[in-house]
Amino acid sequence: MKQLQIITHEEIMDAEELAFLEKKDEKESAQFFRFMRIVLILCFVIPFIAAWFKALSGDADPFSYFFYFIGVFILLVFSTLCAYIAYRRSLFRVKQDIRQKKKIVEHTHITRKQYMPHNRLFYFYLDSPTKLSIEVSEEDYHTMDKGDELNIEYSKYAKFYFGYY
Repeated sequence: MKQLQIITHEEIMDAEELAFLEKKDEKESAQFFRFMRIVLILCFVIPFIAAWFKALSGDADPFSYFFYFIGVFILLVFSTLCAYIAYRRSLFRVKQDIRQKKKIVEHTHITRKQYMPHNRLFYFYLDSPTKLSIEVSEEDYHTMDKGDELNIEYSKYAKFYFGYY
């Protein structure tokens, strides 16, 4: 079986690519912090709601400060761990790309061409492990053929696709 050899090199991002990442970072950061504010509020509200359910079930002492703060602590630890994992998988990588300003240029080959008549879009399927297919112009679709080499560009850490040539 033929083993795939990936040929890549690094280049400095141009201003347009960097602006795209900065806009993405700004948007995703705002969403992340808005979501975290909601989660933080829920960490304090959920144990209080649990006490109400205990009261409705007829418990003589439904609200205990000890159990309330234990519940808050457990929820805070759990949500902090989840937030850290989510941050490291998305926002942290985008911030690394912005800080280092480097992109990957990967040499790849066209494995299949696909035309989608319902929306008039043209696609190349690639032998790249990073990007399986890309949308291309009609001119490139008709000019290039299966087996031809092309280069795709994407951010180094977050793997955001920039384009091809």
